Amino acid sequence: MHRPPSFLLFLVAAAASRLVPAAAGDDGGWSKGTATFYGGGDASGTMGGACGYGNLYWSGYGTDTAALSSPLFDDGASCGQCFKVACDAGASQWCLEGKSVTVTATNLNPTTPPNYAVSGDEGGWCNPPRRHFDMAQPAWLQIAQYKGGIVPVLYQRTPCVKHGGVRFTMAGSNYFVLVLITNVAGTGSVKAVWVKGSSTDRMPMSRNWGANWQSLSGLAGQALTFGVTNTDGKTIVIPDVVPAWWKFGQSFTSGVQFSD
Repeated sequence: MHRPPSFLLFLVAAAASRLVPAAAGDDGGWSKGTATFYGGGDASGTMGGACGYGNLYWSGYGTDTAALSSPLFDDGASCGQCFKVACDAGASQWCLEGKSVTVTATNLNPTTPPNYAVSGDEGGWCNPPRRHFDMAQPAWLQIAQYKGGIVPVLYQRTPCVKHGGVRFTMAGSNYFVLVLITNVAGTGSVKAVWVKGSSTDRMPMSRNWGANWQSLSGLAGQALTFGVTNTDGKTIVIPDVVPAWWKFGQSFTSGVQFSD
């Protein structure tokens, strides 16, 4: 059956829009970068890392994770952020065309740190200002073939979807408190934190490293209320989420979460 040219053009355009994200700089908000993989087939080699999340299975981040180059990592401010990543099929034969994966930032690139002795196109994948993702292998295999090694990608920030509330894990000593904040929905990342003990006034916390926030006050034996501000500037207050009987090493999940 004969179809008018306009109808055929519509089909071609619709198919293309499903397969390839908008190019960097388009209204779709995609940016260009590169990606490699690490951690093995079960992603066990991705545990720990510069965000401090520890066992990524237990902490809920799973195997769809990525270590970021330093321009993306931003000294830990990007910990917990979610990125939708697609292999740029127009620039590599190793892409799985039309596929994308959402990964969470959990580490600073551990396998290919900045190497200023070589150019960005000859091994210095993480040399600033390059935007590079070292993805957990199971995440990588959702967008590219294993033998590709390194591929060009298109990426954009996307809201993080979490189950349950924001989680607080206690560490430190009798003289200071170090709190790991995880399971943050929405932006995924934290910009500022304050804490108030049941016997102390509200006081700001500072980022120690990654997703770990510190207070130089002794807070042992007090119930703790936290105010957490995400990188969109939204603040949630979680009263007495940590009970007075808390011990170092314990984690407490709140019933409060960021909404989009």
